[in-house]
Amino acid sequence: MTIHQTRISKEGRVLIPATVRQELGFGENEPLSLYVQDGEVRIVKRIQAVRQMQQRMAKYKKAGESVVDELLRERREEATRK
Repeated sequence: MTIHQTRISKEGRVLIPATVRQELGFGENEPLSLYVQDGEVRIVKRIQAVRQMQQRMAKYKKAGESVVDELLRERREEATRK
């Protein structure tokens, strides 16, 4: 493990060193998600964050049920109530 030193600018920006960006596969203008966990800042590709959330939520999905269909049904019901 290599430790890199960086600073936070007065605008709140943090430079991720090129070697770290390359190691993580972060490209220019890459959509990223940032969150705090156990007192640490975590930065992941947005697609990775979406996949992690899908895995966490999978246990709530009922077998044979379409989450999209359920969402659309709920939205239509809400629209008719307004």
